[in-house]
Amino acid sequence: MLIHPWDAPHDDAEWQRWLAVHDFGQLVVNGPAGEPPFVQPLHFVYDAEGGEVLTHLARPNPMWAALLANPDVVLSVVDDYVYVPGPWQAAPDGPPEHGTPTSFYAAVQLRCRARVVDDPAEKAALLNRQVGHFQPEGGSAEVAVGDGPFGRMLSGIRGVRLEVTGVRAKFKYANHRTTEVRDRIAAGLTERSGPRDTAAREHLLRHRGA
Repeated sequence: MLIHPWDAPHDDAEWQRWLAVHDFGQLVVNGPAGEPPFVQPLHFVYDAEGGEVLTHLARPNPMWAALLANPDVVLSVVDDYVYVPGPWQAAPDGPPEHGTPTSFYAAVQLRCRARVVDDPAEKAALLNRQVGHFQPEGGSAEVAVGDGPFGRMLSGIRGVRLEVTGVRAKFKYANHRTTEVRDRIAAGLTERSGPRDTAAREHLLRHRGA
């Protein structure tokens, strides 16, 4: 992922705050020699203090052999993406039709070292942390080894702990454009009011004010 200096986050706190509420991504695992990578969509919990990601997958998933053979993986998260029409980005002194269309998006890629979790008690604790993150209001029985509605299901999954070893983050929202152009884009996003336009506008305005 190309990251121009103007698209880089201001600090670690910026991408960490964003990732805390964007908890669905794609886990990319190196495939066997001569084969493409495995790409697995999944929900996850990012633990900024512990520097790790917690998740789990079904035991029949075909990626396990590749993950155990090479535990160096990438977790990729992309959201708040929108299409920006060319005229919105046109130079103030040029014709609108000469503006360049582009994409806006936020992206975080975590390079990680994976550890597979098969111990039943550790899997139960991992699942309870995930449920606590996604259902803070409660409503589900606690996962316990050999007990309750979920204990007998533990054998059907494997947990994954991803130790974060590197981060690449990008917030591509016309950060290098003039104030006039950025204001025009913000107005266009407000008027269009399509999916993700509000989130994209918030990114644009936040970086403009930094």
